[in-house]
Amino acid sequence: MESTMRSIGETARASGLGVSALRFYDGAGVFVPAAVDPRTGYRWYAEEQLPDARLLARLRRVGLPLAGITRVLTGSPAEARAELDAHLRRLEDGLSDARRELSTIRSLLDTREFPMPQTRLTVPAAQLAAALDAVRFAAPADSSLPAVSGIFLDAEDGVLHLVATDRYRLAVADCPASLDGPAVSALLPTALADAARALLADAEEAELVLDGAHFTVRAAGRELSGERADHDFPDYRRLVRLEPTHRLSLTADQLHAMLAAAAPDTATRSADGVDFPVTVLTATADDALPGAAPAADLLVRVNRDFLLQAAGTADQLVLELGGPIGPLAIRFPSRADTFSLLMPIAR
Repeated sequence: MESTMRSIGETARASGLGVSALRFYDGAGVFVPAAVDPRTGYRWYAEEQLPDARLLARLRRVGLPLAGITRVLTGSPAEARAELDAHLRRLEDGLSDARRELSTIRSLLDTREFPMPQTRLTVPAAQLAAALDAVRFAAPADSSLPAVSGIFLDAEDGVLHLVATDRYRLAVADCPASLDGPAVSALLPTALADAARALLADAEEAELVLDGAHFTVRAAGRELSGERADHDFPDYRRLVRLEPTHRLSLTADQLHAMLAAAAPDTATRSADGVDFPVTVLTATADDALPGAAPAADLLVRVNRDFLLQAAGTADQLVLELGGPIGPLAIRFPSRADTFSLLMPIAR
């Protein structure tokens, strides 16, 4: 029996998708019509396509990205469920971010009527120093990037998060903190963060005080004060939620040997025209470093110098690759509270 055909308008009404949406998904190759009239260009959809069209409408309403919609429609039931589970986690994370942001907005509104209370943090000096050292390489000193020129402190629930980024890379490190006062965040200019680091050398404990726009650090009987930067730091929490497809565990010696054996390559930074060395990282389906690039399942190009700086002096590290255009994460088995992200370099 010949299948019943529906016009694009009929399919739109029956599925809950708009005509423009059906045209878009056809152009993207996600949901194509059963036939297209070669003379008029009219799209015709088969009756048996309606269940997928209705499913597509629901996936669209919950904000599933285009790649995810494709995986749900074309993948196995297990792959479709995994995609939906991953999307639900993203939505829940987004809701948590929204709640946190709204809480901050309410606090900002409250300061119009009432002075912001002081927040005092007591932190082990050695752990604070290690956290500052772990993120310092990613903190730009260039004042032309005011929104990120410094080290961001984000204190909540007994943890002090330290974050630095120059928009090409991002570094995060945590240390324990005793919090007296409301949760608080502040961007410390790079020079002020460096001066604070210098106070920690001979101290057992450090006290950080955030009082409005004012920042004070006390350690080993010495005190330093300065003004925090008045800029909104990027939402780093969204950036660090990665879903890697490959994890490569290697030693520092293996990393250096891999870099030494790689063919030289360079790229030019568009922002300032500066050339920099590029390393091509490759991974196979079984997450092993391949002996030759043609056998690789994934290739990611990153700034070689940035990779070495992020790896630092760690004996063991884990590289997490999410794709050729996804950030590369550098993690350390011995320091679960410290990691870095590098943005890939386009060809």
